[in-house]
Amino acid sequence: MNKVEEFEELRPLLFSIAYRILGSVSEAEDAVQETWLRFDGSTTRPTSTKAYLSATVTRISIDVLRSARVRREEYVGPWFPEPLLSDPYQDPARAVELADSVSMAALLLLERLSPLERAVFVLREVFAFGFDEVATAVGRSEAACRQLLVRARRHMEAGRPRFEADRRERQELATRFFDALKDGDVGALRNLLAADVQLVGDGGGKAPQLAKAVMGAENVARLLGTVFPWLLRIDVSFELHEVNGQPGAVFRERDGKVLQALVLDVLDGRIQAIRAVINPDKLGHLGPVGDAWAVDREVRQARRRPN
Repeated sequence: MNKVEEFEELRPLLFSIAYRILGSVSEAEDAVQETWLRFDGSTTRPTSTKAYLSATVTRISIDVLRSARVRREEYVGPWFPEPLLSDPYQDPARAVELADSVSMAALLLLERLSPLERAVFVLREVFAFGFDEVATAVGRSEAACRQLLVRARRHMEAGRPRFEADRRERQELATRFFDALKDGDVGALRNLLAADVQLVGDGGGKAPQLAKAVMGAENVARLLGTVFPWLLRIDVSFELHEVNGQPGAVFRERDGKVLQALVLDVLDGRIQAIRAVINPDKLGHLGPVGDAWAVDREVRQARRRPN
């Protein structure tokens, strides 16, 4: 194969590594593109193209993450990863690890790690790279990488989410949830939510969002049952879709532009968390982005009109 063919064959893996390190589709795509430029500009052919490209995209992602952390500390409100509808890299032998590591909950746990810990954890635990390859990628000794992995595992295990194993059951629960949402059925919604459920939105100060997380089944059910029927009245629609490997939906305004991505964390037959990504900067890869402020104003006007 020539360089282009080799690179394109490995592109899904490179993107998946970068996305898990960065939590951003756009930054991961940029990291992959920069990796290609370095590979294309190199005058020597590596012994292992996979090892070379994986190491390159990892180092680029670590540098990007270090600079991004300053921006995230100044971020307005809760920060969530950019929603990913489909992971381009598939490996049946690592299916469980891949699915678990791309969930919103797992990516938020990864945010607790240092950039080096995060990179080592992703390469070793998710993609099963050898410690020699990990060491080359992050520029540390194998012994140092083993210590980084021990620390990373400790952080991850302390807060690791346990998701419903049966995908069919998860999807059935999600279907019932979105049906109840469409109908504004507060009772049905309440029955699907865990007692300590959380509803959290990431607008980044660039879209309407909750002032703080809404807690508890009763509060979340009443808020959702009140607001969403009004969205449907002004022709907002939604399509069920896996988001970061979990049940979710993408909401669109009447002309099809994206408004938000909603993702559900399901455990023990109940919804434990509902996360809404509303920040328009995080939705562009899903299609043209709508004006959430205008939709919010339209809903408020509709609710003020007499029946």
